[in-house]
Amino acid sequence: MRNKKKFKVSTIGCRTNQYESAAYAKQLREMGYSQAQGAEEVDLCIVNTCTVTESADRSSRHQIRRLHRLHPYAKIVVTGCLADRLPKEMADMDEVDLVVPNKNKENLLAQVFPEEKLPEFAIDQFGGHTRAFVKVQDGCNSFCTYCILPYVRGRSRARDIDAILREVKTLIQNGYKEVVITGVNVGDFDGGGKTLAQLVREIDQVDGLKRLRISSIDPDEVDDDLLDAVITGKTTCHSMHIVLQSGSNAILKKMNRKYTRQMFLEAIQKCKNASIDFTFTTDIIVGFPGETEADFANTLELMHQIQFAKVHMFPYSPRDRTRAALYPNQVPHDVKAKRKQEVLRLSEQIAYDLREKYIGRTMPVLLEDIDDGMFSGHTENFLQVVVPDNGLKSNEIVDVKLTENTPKGLIGCVSK
Repeated sequence: MRNKKKFKVSTIGCRTNQYESAAYAKQLREMGYSQAQGAEEVDLCIVNTCTVTESADRSSRHQIRRLHRLHPYAKIVVTGCLADRLPKEMADMDEVDLVVPNKNKENLLAQVFPEEKLPEFAIDQFGGHTRAFVKVQDGCNSFCTYCILPYVRGRSRARDIDAILREVKTLIQNGYKEVVITGVNVGDFDGGGKTLAQLVREIDQVDGLKRLRISSIDPDEVDDDLLDAVITGKTTCHSMHIVLQSGSNAILKKMNRKYTRQMFLEAIQKCKNASIDFTFTTDIIVGFPGETEADFANTLELMHQIQFAKVHMFPYSPRDRTRAALYPNQVPHDVKAKRKQEVLRLSEQIAYDLREKYIGRTMPVLLEDIDDGMFSGHTENFLQVVVPDNGLKSNEIVDVKLTENTPKGLIGCVSK
């Protein structure tokens, strides 16, 4: 292995997994390895798995088998939440050489290279993205009835604030303009007695940072102090991913969520009162056990009312060891599939309607990806925008006049 020095890291699932995979890649690069491209020969493959749904389980297994087919002589190391939930099943796969549970995740390479002195587990870049995710917290104490994460990620714990700030500074020195605070349950952050709001204020002061986002938070955690940190910050974006899951109080209670429909609306209204351009993205689960047509209608009505910029939709998937897997009145697959399509269609329509209000305005856009001569990017409040290339560069922030709305996003031209 040490002579060839090629690796691949495959990531399934959340932004926390993406962060950890980026840290493996940095460690391996500093050890003299290079990231393989395509089907070239590889010595080490790391698969960072997910188990939040059955679909994630399938994707994780598929990726393990795919990498083995492409690289039959590579050592395959499996970690992440599926590896934690089903360690024996993962270890019994013929393709797998080593299984590392989440509690040992940051020391994974120490098990692969037990005699090597390893670099710090941190990130200095983020896999070709213009937006870098920085993990500030891991684990969860909520024990929602549908969720396996507290069992496979453990209890909530925060990273050291000084380590977080060092990492952010390194990312900015390497050219990143936008940083996203992420974790399994970011709202639980408690770093040496400092709150999430205090962390946001400290990151906001880092020289050279242009944009700061909070990746995902529950509505009851959007308190006045956090909102003040976002509204008064120099770089904080007026957009949040506030998790809904259901618009029905009855279903929220069965899910063991910590808030009600009314609390969700109050959190949204507080943000909108503070900034007229504040936008929201969210997560929604359809087909939770016992979800009636009336419950589902409550979710659709709330989507209409709030006009999310983007909705991440998940059909309910039973997870063993969770209470909801034992609930009666499991919703039939065909009903879940129908509700899934309804949410997807509505989410596209309301996002389109939200963007329509911005036609004619000029807004800063961070350019991200280019395809067929068109750059795509996002405004500070997370509206998707497309502009002609015309000699632009990825990772630039440019002022764009928004001239047209399409199902794929706003179209604009760069202001001179």
